[in-house]
Amino acid sequence: MESFQVLFSKQVQKDIALRIPKQKEKFQQVAQQILAVNPYAGKALKGELKGLYFYRLNLTDRIVYEILEADKVVFVIGARTHYGD
Repeated sequence: MESFQVLFSKQVQKDIALRIPKQKEKFQQVAQQILAVNPYAGKALKGELKGLYFYRLNLTDRIVYEILEADKVVFVIGARTHYGD
C-alpha cells in the first residue's frame, strides 16, 4: 500500500507547539506511523462534518483530518481536545 503524505493546517501547527513534549511525540507518532500508512484507521465523522475523520490520541484529544485520496494526502485540520478545553 502506498503511503500518504500528512500535512497540517497552520492552526494545527500552533496547537501542537503548545503541547508538552510527550503529547507532541504521540501526535507525530500517530501522524507518521498510522495516518500516513492507513488514514482509514480513524473513524468517519457524521452530520455537518461528514467527509472528515478523527483519530483518538487519548481520553480527551482527537486528530481531525480529511483524506485526499487522489493526491495521497492526509490533511490534518484539528488537533485539540474534544471537550473544548
